[in-house]
Amino acid sequence: MATKAYAAQSAETPLAPFEIDRRAVGAHDVQIDILYCGVCHSDLHQARGEWGNTVWPCVPGHEIVGRVTAVGDHVGRFKVGDVAAVGCMVDSCQHCPSCDEGLEQYCQNGFTGTYNGHAFGQGENTFGGYSDRIVVKDDFVLKVSHSEEQLAAVAPLLCAGITTWSPLRHWGAGPGKKVGIVGIGGLGHMGIKLAHALGAHTVAFTTSESKKADALKLGADEVIVSKNEAEMQAAAGSFDLIVNTVAASHNLDPFIGCLKRDGTLVLVGAPEHAHPSPSVFNMIFGRKSLAGSLIGGIAETQEMLDFCAEKGVVSEIETIAIQDIEKAYERMLKGDVKYRFVIDNKTLANG
Repeated sequence: MATKAYAAQSAETPLAPFEIDRRAVGAHDVQIDILYCGVCHSDLHQARGEWGNTVWPCVPGHEIVGRVTAVGDHVGRFKVGDVAAVGCMVDSCQHCPSCDEGLEQYCQNGFTGTYNGHAFGQGENTFGGYSDRIVVKDDFVLKVSHSEEQLAAVAPLLCAGITTWSPLRHWGAGPGKKVGIVGIGGLGHMGIKLAHALGAHTVAFTTSESKKADALKLGADEVIVSKNEAEMQAAAGSFDLIVNTVAASHNLDPFIGCLKRDGTLVLVGAPEHAHPSPSVFNMIFGRKSLAGSLIGGIAETQEMLDFCAEKGVVSEIETIAIQDIEKAYERMLKGDVKYRFVIDNKTLANG
């Protein structure tokens, strides 16, 4: 099925109009006309070949919200007209221990990414949400119960939302817990909103004094400027959990120093270059943990969407036309967005 899209043909070429062929709807498939697609920093990394595993041509986009236009004969959870969503995965092996536990993001055989194919850059290429429709196995399609006027702002929940929700839930963020969120960008602003909605005492860490007011509006109870040694020292040994969303290499030791005994610093930002190795003594004197977390499984993502609909949580967004995607990438690199770009996919019709 001929489908309009925007694709990068190489690391050096800008995204441009491209036609892809979507498969016919199978017995277990759901076809979705895409209304909105969020713009993730991963899209930029892949479109510009910065992680070294891009399969060309590359049609990015894994924060997808749209309307169901066809379902297979064996699909029971969706009907034509439903609002549905697709996140970072469209398949997994479905039989390894991780998949059996509903943790498809850790599929031991590699999940199938919504774009750029296999999790390890191998296998058949897949094309993402910078397109006007997508066909996905029903097990990897999610229900959306937010109101129609919120749908554009729901799109980033499919990556930025679940990437912060998963560690918050896994490490027990909630009432009585002090939780830090490092960075106030696409991921970080969702981390603040979700930690606050879960009932944790939420503290935002930022390098920028100018972001303090925004962080408080997003739901932070406190804001710490991480460049301020006095503020960091005052926070030493007080956090149960810190989720670090920053996608640039930096020193982790000051944040590990803020953890309580048995506290955990979780990395969800993926920098182009590795972080400097943290001090071992900073960790062993306090039995502190340094961990990582990757998106969330399908059941967990549905839980997050339902929670956000109940609590009225959405992303802070700026809607753009697909024709402005390269400008959006450049602005994203400069931090010039509050806090997530979302493509209005009807602009694909403009070529």
